[in-house]
Order: sequence, then C-alpha cells, then structure tokens
Amino acid sequence: MTRLRITYGPWGETLGELRDAAAAAEDAGAKVLWVPELHRSATIAAAAIAEATDTAHIGTGIALAFARSPTTTALEALDLDELTDGRFILGLGSGVRRLNEDWHGVDFEHPVRRLAETVACIRAFTEQCTTGEPIHAGGDLARLRIRGYQRPFPVRRPRIPVYLAGVGPAMTRCAARVGDGWISHELCSPAYLKDRLLPRVDEGLRQSGRERADFDVVVSACCSIDRDRDTARGRAAGLVGFYASVRTYADLFDFHGLGAEQAAVVDRFRAGAGADGLAGAVPARMTDALTLTGPLAEVRDRVLAYEGLADTVKLTPPTHGLSAPEIRAAQERVIALIAELSRECS
Repeated sequence: MTRLRITYGPWGETLGELRDAAAAAEDAGAKVLWVPELHRSATIAAAAIAEATDTAHIGTGIALAFARSPTTTALEALDLDELTDGRFILGLGSGVRRLNEDWHGVDFEHPVRRLAETVACIRAFTEQCTTGEPIHAGGDLARLRIRGYQRPFPVRRPRIPVYLAGVGPAMTRCAARVGDGWISHELCSPAYLKDRLLPRVDEGLRQSGRERADFDVVVSACCSIDRDRDTARGRAAGLVGFYASVRTYADLFDFHGLGAEQAAVVDRFRAGAGADGLAGAVPARMTDALTLTGPLAEVRDRVLAYEGLADTVKLTPPTHGLSAPEIRAAQERVIALIAELSRECS
C-alpha cells in the first residue's frame, strides 16, 4: 500500500469540460484538483470546479503571485475557501521575468524576497481582516499598510494553506521556509528530486525551525499512457520540447545527461519552430527521463517510485502541441490510473 497522496490537474477545452474532468478525477480518488494559470485565470478556474466537487481539495497550481496585489490574492483566497467549505489551497509562484514585466507590467526584481513578503502580506490579511485593527505586513517589495478596514463577512479559515512553486535553489529554500508545501516543476524525476531538490527543501525547513512532517512536498509529473510506447512518448514530447527551449532549465537537463539534447531543441526553437512545435526535436531518451510514459502498469510503477521522497504526486496529461481530442484521450487514461492508484492508497 502506498502512502502517496494522488492528485490531479484536470484539463478542459471549455470550463464545462474542466468541471466534468474535475468531477471524474474526484470520483476516481484524486485528493486535490490543481488548476494552472496561463490560458485561464487560476482563481476563476478554481471557482468553476469547486461547485462540481465535494471532497477533493482545490488548489491553484499555480497562480502568479506578483500579477495580483497581496490584498486581491487574499480576498480571492478567502472567497474560494468559503466556496469550497475549507477545501482551498493557495498555490503561488513567481513566474519568470518576461511573463511578469512584459505580460503583466509588474516588477520582477528580487523575486525570492518579493514572494516571501507577498506570503506574509496575504497571511496577515486573512488572519486580521475581520478585526478592524490596522494591518501592517511585508517589507520593501510587497507590503500592506491598511487602516480603517474591517471585512464584514466571516472567514472560513483565517489561515489558508499556501504552497509555493520553486525550481532554483533559492526559491525552493524559500518555499520550505515560508510555505505550507512546495510544488515541483512538471519535469521532476525521482533522482532529481532526491539529489537536487530535497536537500534545498530540508535547508529551508531548518531555517524555519520545522520538521519534514510539517511540510507537504508535491512532485508534478506528466503522464502519457498507451500500450504503444512510441505513441505514449510522442504525446509527451511536446511538453519536454517546450521546457527544453528555455535555458533557465539547463541544470535539470544537464543533471540527466541531456545537455546536448537540450541545445538541439534550443537551436530548433531559434531557427523558427514554435514553442509548441518542438516534439520532433525531442529524442525518446529525453522523454523517458523526464515524463511518465508507456503502458499503464509501467506508468503506475513510475508514479510509485516517488514514494519515500514526495508526500503528494500531482499528475497531469500532456497538452503541448496536441489537439483537443488527443488531450482528451490522454486525460481519460490518467484518470483511470488515478482510480487504480487510489485503490492501493485506501
């Protein structure tokens, strides 16, 4: 029997389909349903699936921390916690410089410190907003200086769990220092988690004076399930190519001995291939190392390889470079896997 908590990031071409996928994953046994932010607002998507579910927690995986003010984020978190009757998890991440500055027009300097101060502001607001007392929190990069305000509505929980995404050493340590949980990048093998990331988590926990048992390590994994191994790999290759085109992730690829393969993907990208059109530049060994692909029994075993390292596994279907029918078929297989894994976890 595994002690891993099995969770899922549902996909839908429409909000209605997203709601249906979330409900199906909950029925299969998913303990948390995570919604991302890019093509949709994470908080709106969370609200959409909240009323289609009853028991699974609802998490933003992840919402951009700097694109909203801390007060707006805190208000949305309180409303979502009320809507879900205490099932909400606020997952936040910094994003990258270009996304913040060019897409959202917000500053990105000192993102690690900014994220820690943002979390402090959000927590101060949710804990104090009904008292009528002044709320002072944060620092130089994110701060609250609120007087003369009292929220007239009750809050479901004054302290909502905050999970932080982190890839680099400083951000991963920050997540463990100030968060209730940490969410990994979608490409995160057991070996990379053990050797590169968990030591940073442990360091952050020591800085906060907490034990490992007080913290939720969430590893993200893209699953592509098919009896035909090449078909399964082909569906996941677009995701790997998308991230390989970003030099920020060089350490991840170098760790797996895939530096040359990443360079080839970057060359293809610079030659004019779109970020969602790089699957053809991704060799099989690259996909095998970084995603969970193959027949259902093999993917199941690869999920269970995270036991003893992570507390929670966040499964997702591949989406990059795929048509809606292809994603839909991939999602059905992942939800079937969740049902099998959940029986083992019960």
